[in-house]
Amino acid sequence: MWKPVLKKYVGLAALLAAAPLYAADLVNHADNRPASLDTSAQKRVQVVNVWATWCVPCRREMPALSQWYAAEKRQRRGVRVDMAGVALDKPADVSRFLQSVPVRYPILRYTGNDSTAWMHGLGNPTGALPFTVIRAPACGNYRKTLLGEVSPQQLTQAVAEASAKCRAG
Repeated sequence: MWKPVLKKYVGLAALLAAAPLYAADLVNHADNRPASLDTSAQKRVQVVNVWATWCVPCRREMPALSQWYAAEKRQRRGVRVDMAGVALDKPADVSRFLQSVPVRYPILRYTGNDSTAWMHGLGNPTGALPFTVIRAPACGNYRKTLLGEVSPQQLTQAVAEASAKCRAG
């Protein structure tokens, strides 16, 4: 008797836990307007890199990520690939960093109060930085989390896996 009721509420709790991904906790760094990571209705692959200016591996990987994304956009594999960086920093710190390390993908900022819970909802079980998630919600709900400094080869492999899911579905 209690199992169906409990199952219903556990499902609701899981849905509510994912809500922070799409809430107004993200802004576009360039114009401070609300932003979202929601691509659920579109057949595309999304690469989200979460970073901070104080994180040495984050700073080290960003030039390679930017070059990888520029090359990925030129290749056009048949499935659209979008990328965003999400900074866990103050606007002035992000601006100062981006002046010395320009990137070719949009930078968002997390403005909520619990970045650890937000990262957990995105697929980071530890809350450590950097971390990158490759998602394709409309393509079999593909998701791959890469913890730590990521290489272009890792991104290429994960995007190829996600793209295959999109083409198959």
